Amino acid sequence: MPGETAPLNLTNHFLIAMPGLEDAAFSRSVVYVCEHSERGALGLVINKPSDIDLQVLFDKVALPLGRADLTHSPVFQGGPVQVDRGFVLHEPIFVGSEKPGEAVYASTMCIPGGLEMTTSKDVLEALSTGAGPRKVLVSLGYSAWGEGQLESELGENSWLTVDADAAVIFDTPVEQRYERALALLGLQVWMLSPQAGHA
Repeated sequence: MPGETAPLNLTNHFLIAMPGLEDAAFSRSVVYVCEHSERGALGLVINKPSDIDLQVLFDKVALPLGRADLTHSPVFQGGPVQVDRGFVLHEPIFVGSEKPGEAVYASTMCIPGGLEMTTSKDVLEALSTGAGPRKVLVSLGYSAWGEGQLESELGENSWLTVDADAAVIFDTPVEQRYERALALLGLQVWMLSPQAGHA
């Protein structure tokens, strides 16, 4: 069949955990895939808040938080890798340039067709002055899959995939993100139940 040789690329997609996926880090999770290539995949869980908010995080890094709109935003558990490191998922920023792919911050991954992920402290410094990206999701840790690992998990029906929608990340209450991501596929949670039950 034509196109069979093209490798799967889920960059700028959501991975939605199937009910059978019981891993503590990923049960009922929605992962935004920042990068996916033949070498593996990297993403951030967008619906598992930690027990700290941005105000606490900024206090820990000794910066003021100059954005009242973000004070009580949760810091997310982005995944089980490098859980002491911060990752900031944000809308693309253009400063004096409309060329996508030119990052404003020191260490930013520009996600084709999607958002940007910054790991350098300068994005936090921008937020501390009241500037920075308007919409942000801050996580500690990230999710990673080695070569062929994600493809294998997809083959085991551990995940559903769908094109990412930034509104699910930034504009949807945390507790509704799993259901909202499923709705992008026209699905509801009960349709995925491993066993059909009756209330």
